[in-house]
Amino acid sequence: MTLTEWAEVVRRELDLTGTEPFRKADVDRVLDLARDAAHSVARPAAPLTTYLLGVAVGRGADPDEAAAVLSRLALAQDDEGGV
Repeated sequence: MTLTEWAEVVRRELDLTGTEPFRKADVDRVLDLARDAAHSVARPAAPLTTYLLGVAVGRGADPDEAAAVLSRLALAQDDEGGV
């Protein structure tokens, strides 16, 4: 099973009706953000940051824009020596 297929299984199980099916680009966006948070902040920041992205998107934020902001924030932490 691919991660995109897994995301679809989860979407259906959580009854996220009214949402578009997940695409590879959606999965890649989340994984890229998780990588940036894990490597630049701390490993536990990955699931927390991606969860917060989901909350923001659920409240109407653009997924690409919100992920870009969070990635920049995480990468800035690495430049500054961490949180």
